Amino acid sequence: MIPDNDTVAQLQSIALDLLARAELFMAGLLRPWNAYQIVIALALFALAHILAWGLRPRFHDWMRSREGWPKWRMRILVLLHRRVRMILFVVLAWIAVWILREVTWPSRSYLLGVIAELATAWLVIAFATRLIGNPLLQSVVRYGAWAWVTVSILNLGEEARSALDSVAISAGEMRLSLWIVLQAAVMLIVLIAAARFLAISSAARIRRNDEISPSMQVLAVKVLQVLFYGSAFFLALKLVGVDLTGLAVLSGAIGVGLGFGLQKVVSNLVSGIIILLDKSIKPGDVISLGETFGWINSLGARYVSITTRDGKEYLIPNEDLITGQVVNWSHSNDFVRLDIFFGTAYGDDPHLVRRIAVEAASKTTRVLSERPPVCHIVGFGDSSVDYILRFWIRDPTGGLTNIRGNVYLALWDAFQENGISIPFPQREVRVLEGSQLGTKALD
Repeated sequence: MIPDNDTVAQLQSIALDLLARAELFMAGLLRPWNAYQIVIALALFALAHILAWGLRPRFHDWMRSREGWPKWRMRILVLLHRRVRMILFVVLAWIAVWILREVTWPSRSYLLGVIAELATAWLVIAFATRLIGNPLLQSVVRYGAWAWVTVSILNLGEEARSALDSVAISAGEMRLSLWIVLQAAVMLIVLIAAARFLAISSAARIRRNDEISPSMQVLAVKVLQVLFYGSAFFLALKLVGVDLTGLAVLSGAIGVGLGFGLQKVVSNLVSGIIILLDKSIKPGDVISLGETFGWINSLGARYVSITTRDGKEYLIPNEDLITGQVVNWSHSNDFVRLDIFFGTAYGDDPHLVRRIAVEAASKTTRVLSERPPVCHIVGFGDSSVDYILRFWIRDPTGGLTNIRGNVYLALWDAFQENGISIPFPQREVRVLEGSQLGTKALD
């Protein structure tokens, strides 16, 4: 939107005022005592650099000797080690300001005092923003706070606010200026940080409550996150004076567009809520979905994280778990029955084979004794009598292929000890007299 004439005139007035202040400031630098203060500041910075160059190695060696300290203390020490030069400069600058104020007029230490205030503010902001975990958000907050503190210390706050407020767009009765946007951004960052702290604290308390099922824990955490972050967003807009009723039409149009363009995303979100409500799957369950077999690592708003035995992590959309066939090996209980097939020679006693197979499976680790294995004959094959051996386990997260292999190995050892043979198909080829192959053999 093109600014109107009043806005342009206001911006020109602010620019001219800032230009006049800049000219006055540059002229003031030519005064002897102002030049002396700048030289003193540069000398103090050089002295701080030299002192830091000598202190950092000793400080580093002292830090290495404190390996048993808690991590939070070590992080503070690392932060101090990185900011040694700035800390020394701030200390030296304030000492110089105090000495100048004691021995001469206050006006002759004004510029050095401003430099000391700026350095102190920058140092405090550098320490405070280290508490922000997100690197991008940390940089935005740090440089934004530095800019605002610098403007405030130089007494340019009113001019900056007027310049930002003059850049605005209007939609009906709603007026949205750059100053309001910046205020909203600051308030939003603060409130989202508070909402994040509340969400993390609430989630930790919910997860420690054993009376709440895992699926309901995930649902409660998601609901609280939406509630906290949504409240932070609308409260930030309300605090800066944005009329939320003016956004009703715009939000409705955006909602319709999102409904058509993000059908899959919305479907996955709704499917995730349904999964959490009906408790069909929960973190820790062992499931099979097509060719994927593993245990559920976490339930997300859009997908479910499944970790397989080979260490791969699959992100399955929630919609696939609702519309597709899912095998939950631990839905109602942890018991899982496994079947293996084998065959023995016709000359072996089937009663003995069944008894040996049951005993071999019972002695295998992870096979349950309270649900004993069973063995049945399932058919008479071309070369063998075919059996099925069924046994139970209750830890499918430990793997299924490995327990089957252990039971097969136990059967092999037991059959070898008792003289039971496992036949393999044999074929006999006869060459008939008078055939072409038989004639060539006689020649």
